[in-house]
Amino acid sequence: MTAAGTTLVIGATGTTGSRTAAQLTATGHRVKAASRRATPVAGAEPVAFDWYDPATHAAVLDGIDRVYLIPPLGDSDPAAAMLPFLRQARTVGVHRAVLLSSSAIPEGGAAVGAVHRALPDLFEQWAVLRPSWFMQNFTGTHAHAHSIRDENIIRTATESGRVGFVDAEDIAAVAVRALTDEQAPNTDLVLTGPEALGHDDIATIITEVTGRPVAHHRLSYEQMRDRLTTQVPAEFAAMLAGMDRAIAEGAEDRITDTVQRLTGRPPHSFRAVLEREMQCSS
Repeated sequence: MTAAGTTLVIGATGTTGSRTAAQLTATGHRVKAASRRATPVAGAEPVAFDWYDPATHAAVLDGIDRVYLIPPLGDSDPAAAMLPFLRQARTVGVHRAVLLSSSAIPEGGAAVGAVHRALPDLFEQWAVLRPSWFMQNFTGTHAHAHSIRDENIIRTATESGRVGFVDAEDIAAVAVRALTDEQAPNTDLVLTGPEALGHDDIATIITEVTGRPVAHHRLSYEQMRDRLTTQVPAEFAAMLAGMDRAIAEGAEDRITDTVQRLTGRPPHSFRAVLEREMQCSS
């Protein structure tokens, strides 16, 4: 790995941002940890940052040469907020950017896909991480985790479609390599776990590991969209429900070797992640 300067981690208290910051600092890299409230992050310099408040942008970029980008959550057009910041970052000397996108969103696609398309023209060194759905969606603060804890139910419109669910720790490990390796990937990287699982499989594994009898309830696209509309803006709800429908049609039924190739070790299985996170919480 190259002797990096200072990395700005945007969303440093989030699912992948917190893990990326932790893995960077554990290996001796200097980190500015950006969040709305400048929440303290062990080993890093906390800084206040809001995508929608340009007054916070100059300070977080001071002394930075690379950046890990988490798009603003729930925004169907994040490019409007992100691209002016990225142009500013390039102007002040940031030379490498690693963007968190999604396996479901291609270059030039909806939402963050427009940022993906713009990134190579902004930075000579770059990568776009396109992870499959997070394993932590079933253990953290995601709606699935809440419905598991509260009702022993996972609700989706994915039918029997399978997904190469990926551990957020594995995403962070790839992010660290993309940020610090001598050569930047300069491409997009689709990240998955070691196996493709349906939500029926997920429910079975949770039941076996935890002893909690969890079931997968299958909703129609319309039922899922209407349910999500009570939680997020209608346009974003329709996009999320559409992603479930795409899973039902096989769009996420794949596994890649990206984690193994970039980190030198195999990705974690869902069962292993569930057992690890149960131990951490006990």
